[in-house]
Amino acid sequence: MNIFVAGGSGTIGVPLVRALVAAGHGVTAMTRSKDKERPLRALGATVTVVDALDRDALARAVADAHPTHVIHQLTALPQAGASRPSDLEATNRLRIEGTRNLLEAAIHARAQRILVGSFAMLSARDGGDTSGDPAADAVRSMDTQVLDANARGAIEGIVLRYGLFYGLSVPSMLSLVHMARRRHLPVILGDDGQLPVINLDDAVSATVLALDRAMPGAVYDIVDDRPVSFSEMVETIAEYTGSPTPRRVPAWIPRLVAPNMSRLMTMQVPLSNAKAKSELGWQPTYPTIREGLAPLAHLAA
Repeated sequence: MNIFVAGGSGTIGVPLVRALVAAGHGVTAMTRSKDKERPLRALGATVTVVDALDRDALARAVADAHPTHVIHQLTALPQAGASRPSDLEATNRLRIEGTRNLLEAAIHARAQRILVGSFAMLSARDGGDTSGDPAADAVRSMDTQVLDANARGAIEGIVLRYGLFYGLSVPSMLSLVHMARRRHLPVILGDDGQLPVINLDDAVSATVLALDRAMPGAVYDIVDDRPVSFSEMVETIAEYTGSPTPRRVPAWIPRLVAPNMSRLMTMQVPLSNAKAKSELGWQPTYPTIREGLAPLAHLAA
C-alpha cells in the first residue's frame, strides 16, 4: 500500500508511521512543522510539510503522494492535554475544515479508502445532549463527512473511535505521572465514571489492521476490554510509579477548581471492542489499563 498519513508527527502519528514503514508500506507523513521533518524521515517515511487548512497546498501534497490509502490523524492539542475549551479550538477547526480538505484531496487523488481517527469520548455520545459543545460538533462533522463520502461511493470511509490514549509515549500521561508524584492528582469520592481508554500501541495495531480488513462505511470502537473511572486511573498511576497515596476529595472540589476534570467523573461511555476484534482480527496487547500501565513501574522512585 501507498499510505498518506495526515498528522504524521502527532501522538499517534509517529508510532503509526513507524509501524507502517516496518510493515513494508510506502508512507508519506504530513506535518505542519518543518522541525518535525527530519525525525519523520529517520523513520523511513517521505515527508511533506503542509497545513491541512490550506486547501490547495494539501491537494497538491496528496496528489503528489499518489496514495492508495489516506489516514486522518489531524489534531492540534497541547502536549499536556486540553484543560479548557479554548485548547480544543484549533483541533475543532481541523476536524471540520481540515477533514473537508483532506477528504476532497483523497478523492481527487483516487485513493481507495480513508481512515479517520475519531474520539470515542465525544463521537460515542449519540444519546446524550451535546448541544452547544463545539468539540462534540466538530467530531460529529468529521465522522459524518467521511461516512457520507462512503455512502455516495466517492471513497471507502472508515471511522476508528479511539478511547483516551495512555502509555509511556503519551505526553498527557507523563503529565499525570508528574502530578501524581507531587500528590496533585486526587481520587474523587463517588467517582462512577466509565471512560473508554486505549493503550497507544494497541490503537496503532488496530489502525494498521483496519487498512485492509475494515468494512467500508464501518465504525469501530478501539478501546480496552473495560472502561475505567478517572479515580481508578489515578490510583493505578500512583501504585505503579511509587507515588504518594492520592488525596481523597469530595466531588464539589474539582467541580469548583477543575471543571474539565469533574466532567470526567460523570461521563459514562462503556463502549465495546467486540466488533473490532471480530472484523479486524485485532486483540489488544493490554486488555485493561492495569496491564497497559504496568510499564510505568520502571519510573518508580
